[in-house]
Amino acid sequence: MENALPKRNEVPVELTWNLSDIYKSDAECEKEANEALSLADELAAKAGHVCENAESLYKTMKLYEEISRKIMRAYNYASMSSDVDTADQAHQSLRGKIETTSVAINEKSAFLEPEILAAGEGKIDAFYNELPDLKYFKVTLDEILRLAPHTLSREMEEVLALADDMAGTPYNAFNMLADADLKFPSIKDEEGNEVTITNGRFVPLEMSHDRRVRKEAFEKYYNTYGSFRNTWASLYYGQVKQQMFYTKMRKYPSDFEAAVNRVNVSPDVCRNLIASVHDNIEKMYRYVRLRKKLLKVDELHMYDVYTPMISDYTPHYTIEEAKELVLKALAPLGSDYTDVLKKAFVERWVDVVENEGKRGGAYSEGVYGVHPYVLLNFNGTLDDVFTLAHEMGHSMHSYLSDNNLSFFDSNYKIFVAEVASTTNEVLLLEYMLKRAQSENEKLFLLNHYLESFKGTLFRQTMFGEFEMKTNELAEAGTPLTAEVLTKTYYDLNKFYFGPDMVSDELIGNEWMRIPHFYYDFYVYQYATSFSAAVAIAHRILDEGEAVVKPYKQFLSSGCTKDPVSLLKIAGVDMTTREPVDSALKVFEEVIAEMENLTK
Repeated sequence: MENALPKRNEVPVELTWNLSDIYKSDAECEKEANEALSLADELAAKAGHVCENAESLYKTMKLYEEISRKIMRAYNYASMSSDVDTADQAHQSLRGKIETTSVAINEKSAFLEPEILAAGEGKIDAFYNELPDLKYFKVTLDEILRLAPHTLSREMEEVLALADDMAGTPYNAFNMLADADLKFPSIKDEEGNEVTITNGRFVPLEMSHDRRVRKEAFEKYYNTYGSFRNTWASLYYGQVKQQMFYTKMRKYPSDFEAAVNRVNVSPDVCRNLIASVHDNIEKMYRYVRLRKKLLKVDELHMYDVYTPMISDYTPHYTIEEAKELVLKALAPLGSDYTDVLKKAFVERWVDVVENEGKRGGAYSEGVYGVHPYVLLNFNGTLDDVFTLAHEMGHSMHSYLSDNNLSFFDSNYKIFVAEVASTTNEVLLLEYMLKRAQSENEKLFLLNHYLESFKGTLFRQTMFGEFEMKTNELAEAGTPLTAEVLTKTYYDLNKFYFGPDMVSDELIGNEWMRIPHFYYDFYVYQYATSFSAAVAIAHRILDEGEAVVKPYKQFLSSGCTKDPVSLLKIAGVDMTTREPVDSALKVFEEVIAEMENLTK
């Protein structure tokens, strides 16, 4: 591991994504955003006349679609340009301009939904008979009508639209502090080399077989975050306050119910998830005991959580090896699926390596009318290989929905967003397990499987509980100070890891570094999606094309049904506890297999 990260202009071009597929220059991006703003003036002129007849509604919606496509494409380009170098002032400025333009467009189009709501369901239904072409927008119009109880007058919608830019400040400030301004100290790695800690390097350092490295990285990393504890608390409290503002304005009973209703999912889905995990928490404690035994430590600490339980097997992968593994593992999904992945790898849809100022983590960004993009911070670990499979799953979900549906209909809800990505991970894991060349390799992969359950099903449920508890505290009038947030997180961590884990005091700071806490109750959906994906992947391997075909139909369905109904296409019913309980049975079986192999 080298000390200095490369600067953006030092990264080989073949390891960077090609944003010129969207625009040839920043100027083109600004031009399209300005075009969208001009069209928004045309749209604003239609205020008061949207639902005069079927044709006026159709023409208004077509114009709104064109505006939305243009400003979204501009935002995609600007945000991705700034994410690869958050210190690049020119692209930060471009992103700011596009965000401001987007807010202005939202303000100018704020009249649209109230007018559709005023027309009512009966009138809109009659319009479909009058002009069948209007059914092109039926999914969008139905969603607007569904949210009727929470949509305000034109004037109030304009006020809320004006507030959108301000509401994004906590998340934007979090990113600037975490990725651009926060500076970490260095430590000596296993070979005695001086290594600067970064957000991207933290987990690889925590995976070190050298406990000194893990402990020192853990302490310096979380002490650095903790030195800004009041700033992080202020940012997170700001995020919760803006959620509370929109919740109150839109007449929801709580932030949580507002969030799940927006994606058309019952609150019971999340509550069932938490109940299942709590009822099965002894399985997590059994995993912790196994980890303690295999690491051969008297006390298991939180800095021992990431390191592989199998110490004498440390694979390293190049990006090309990772691509090849992913392609082979996903072959059961058909050549039409893997051919798109090959195209993505050749045509530079993926930004691969960590560089100075690059945003941490990984994501996939669909760009309608172009193709999806993937941001990685690839360091060659097994986790990085699975991250590639994961993000390509997102990309294929976007690709199939975008290529089969209209702009609005392709926009799948976040509740189903993690299913395709996690299905890819399970398929990759099963592929590698079957081809393990030694018992140590098999143990290493079983270890990874357990980490997937721990990190996705248990950890994301814990994150979801943290969001629920902190929002409930704020809604009850308790200020979210650094002390309150840290204690809430620490207590949850202690419950989830159980009596055989020493919950180090510094783990209470972990909430400070989680960007998903600014996504408004996103995280629990990783856990529900993981549960669904375990079922889907095993059925694909057992039943083949009979499952692959409806699964691809699910991936191609965007938001054309509510999320739970979409998952039923793929054979999973999230209205019950069965998918989560079944996934936790698999978790227990993997623990038992690993226990037997390490007797």
